[in-house]
Amino acid sequence: MKAEFIKYQAQTTPHPLAMEISHAKGSYIYDSNKKAYLDFVAGVSACSLGHSHPKVVKAIKTQVDQYLHVMVYGEYVQKPAVELSKLLAKHLPEPLESTYLVNSGTEAIEGSIKLARRYTGRSEIIAAKNAYHGNTMGSLSLMDYEERKKPFLPLIPDIKHIAFNLESDLHKITENTAAVILETIQGGAGFIEPTNNYLTKVQARCHQVGAVFILDEIQPGIGRTGKLFGFENYNCQPDIVVTGKGLGGGLPIGAFTASKEMMDTLSDNPKLGHITTFGGNPVIAAAALATLKEITESNLISETLEKEQLIRKHLQHKRIKEIRGRGLMLAAFTDNAELTNEVILQAQNKGLILFWLLFEPKAIRITPPLTISNDEIIEGCRIITSILDKI
Repeated sequence: MKAEFIKYQAQTTPHPLAMEISHAKGSYIYDSNKKAYLDFVAGVSACSLGHSHPKVVKAIKTQVDQYLHVMVYGEYVQKPAVELSKLLAKHLPEPLESTYLVNSGTEAIEGSIKLARRYTGRSEIIAAKNAYHGNTMGSLSLMDYEERKKPFLPLIPDIKHIAFNLESDLHKITENTAAVILETIQGGAGFIEPTNNYLTKVQARCHQVGAVFILDEIQPGIGRTGKLFGFENYNCQPDIVVTGKGLGGGLPIGAFTASKEMMDTLSDNPKLGHITTFGGNPVIAAAALATLKEITESNLISETLEKEQLIRKHLQHKRIKEIRGRGLMLAAFTDNAELTNEVILQAQNKGLILFWLLFEPKAIRITPPLTISNDEIIEGCRIITSILDKI
């Protein structure tokens, strides 16, 4: 089927991995030859509970038997979407209680930009250098990587950039700023954590000048960093929190959450200030609700920190220079980009799925399902170190 995949399905790179999938279960993906691959990537942090988790599958099947799509977002009362939004509010600090459900993380970023501009009446958006918030036009506009932006110009105007963790840049946030949008942990740049209460200081500066503070939790959110939301690690609270990826349990979802007062500005002057046909889809909301319940009602969140230490213990090698990140959002750095590339490609041949980061070519992405076992972690680390021994 590879030839038809290349011919008929649009490609994102000239050389896709093109592994033909048969099925997936738990921490493993199986190809058409029934070969098992231990998954250290989880669909790029999306499959929080691994593959085909029984509670997620049960929720999907139950909802499929009741109804599928019935109306565009926000018109009908649909229990899965209501219960999901309510559970998010329960686990978020006040006044973050109103959630707009959409179809992907990048769509949630688009919605948060619109909400900030609508609420403040300002247009300037400040993002971080080396940030990645998605690839739709608004999300792409937040990027400072000109090589990636140039073919699609012009993008949305009034975007400025500050350096992540650089406090001396905070003066650039002014009374002209509608919002500052940051990843809680910078993902594509190399899993860079905030330091020296940086996010606390950004929040204070935003509130000083009346700007909205937006945190992108698409990768670090939903239990991956030892807290349900990554920002809980860093003594701060956003005005808008954006989630996606791991919230859906393997199905496509995005969400942005704010105060009721702020969110209500999208519903009038004009009406339908933001609209989506399939946002809050009942099947996807049911899967997300089951995922969020399982993560918050189990020990998975606290176990991510124990599993992080296990990875750090068993992934020691002279060719690995450092491991960045927190919990099960980790990046292992080798000597050089060529070595990293070789490790990732050889690992797939040996039955281990690894992946790259967008802007940091020396980093190996390690973002397994939260449900991965200790034995599976040790085996994955063994494969990586054995590859490094032979290169």
